Amino acid sequence: MNISQLWLAYRMRWKRRRLLFRAFSKRRQLTEIRNRIKDAKGDVILCFSVVRNELERLPYFLDYHRNLGVNHFVMVDNESNDGTFEFLTEQEDVSLWRTSSSYRLSRFGMDWLAWLQIRYGHGRWCLTLDADELFIYPYHGSKSLKELTEFLDANGSRSFGAVMIDLYPKAALGSGAYEAGSDPKDYLGWFDGENYTHKFQKKLQNLWIQGGVRARYFFEDRPERAPTMNKIPLVKHNRRYVYVSSTHSMLPRKLNQVFPQNDKADVSGALLHTKFLPTIVDRSKEEAVRKEHFANSAIYDDYYHELSQGPVLWNSKSLKYDDWRQLEELGLMSSEGWQ
Repeated sequence: MNISQLWLAYRMRWKRRRLLFRAFSKRRQLTEIRNRIKDAKGDVILCFSVVRNELERLPYFLDYHRNLGVNHFVMVDNESNDGTFEFLTEQEDVSLWRTSSSYRLSRFGMDWLAWLQIRYGHGRWCLTLDADELFIYPYHGSKSLKELTEFLDANGSRSFGAVMIDLYPKAALGSGAYEAGSDPKDYLGWFDGENYTHKFQKKLQNLWIQGGVRARYFFEDRPERAPTMNKIPLVKHNRRYVYVSSTHSMLPRKLNQVFPQNDKADVSGALLHTKFLPTIVDRSKEEAVRKEHFANSAIYDDYYHELSQGPVLWNSKSLKYDDWRQLEELGLMSSEGWQ
């Protein structure tokens, strides 16, 4: 290892320590509402999430991940006013905290979750998701999340990568209706499967992936601004670990090496992104005013404006979503090494 590599490794260690200290300092922004995870014993699988006004998504989101094998949900409510908070207090497998602090100034909720993961995730497999994400992995219809984590443990893997797949309807955004508790894939049945780009980032040793319908439709003239699609949602947590940017990357950097590179096969998954339910039009108008979801919010003003107009994202190259095997055939996830 040369001097520049040693210097970079040193900087990354101090960055990790700073982020962990941030999480510790932000702990007082959280008010404990119901804490049942503190009594959980044994090898449980946890799901961590920050939510705001997600009542339409949460019934399916919780049931879907329960069926995969999540044992308990650790959630932070950020000033919901649509019944989300009340709904979550009624769920027996949810531990709940609440905050009125800024989502953006908490590193988009990651400071809050980092503190809770330090407290309750150490030594456990932790799934970190947004409420509009559904976790997909090879054989997920026949093999449980517990079986996946046992496979990862047996292979010495402490993290599992997933590519985010934006789902969208064939009709204009905002049209039609979605019933809470129903499968959002019945409404959002389409995705882009061909326009993904990959770039290795030496600094964090991760594979930066961009593409999908948002890159095609909203960022065609500025592809470098398109959303990042690589994520690391599943981690065997340790108090020394911390997410750097949402769940796109982590420190220590070795946790970011989760996608096949240089003919090295790794099992990987996907996150089905259900952002484009009918309420997206009204929510985009609200978020354009709140400016809580992007560090450089002004850059995304045009993005929110276009969303608020209810565009049609479907085109002749759109693919109807089928199952995980379809995503593997497209090179968007891999079952390599796991039978």
